[in-house]
Amino acid sequence: MNTATQAPLPAVTGWLTRAEAWLDAKGKGAWIAAMVLGFILFWPIGLALLAYMIWSKRMFNGNCSRSRHHARHHGAFRSSGNTAFDAYKADTLKRLQDEQDAFEAFLDRLREAKDKTEFDQFMDDRARSARANTPAPAAPQAPDAPQAQ
Repeated sequence: MNTATQAPLPAVTGWLTRAEAWLDAKGKGAWIAAMVLGFILFWPIGLALLAYMIWSKRMFNGNCSRSRHHARHHGAFRSSGNTAFDAYKADTLKRLQDEQDAFEAFLDRLREAKDKTEFDQFMDDRARSARANTPAPAAPQAPDAPQAQ
């Protein structure tokens, strides 16, 4: 008989479900941000979100960007069923990996050369500064020479 009081419940549940799905889609960081905002706005909201996150195991599950990143790249090594395409894909991936390794080695050599140049310049500046700060040796004077008057 109290169906009139229970009617708004599906609308609230729908809103909460949509909010939960949106936060789940954004990941663990969105849940943490919502919890922090809840604490800032009104501390019981933040506490309720924290309790919900712990109760539903959202804080401790592995569903974060790392698992999505792994799943995205794992699909690149899956067989398509076409051996010619799989061989082409393997060769292309190997070539790209070799190019990436060569480029990273080039960047390392470039950084080393830049570091060496900067260090050499520092040492030259230091040597110049040391030479400028040391007084020049005085010219030796003749011992007790007669002076003209």
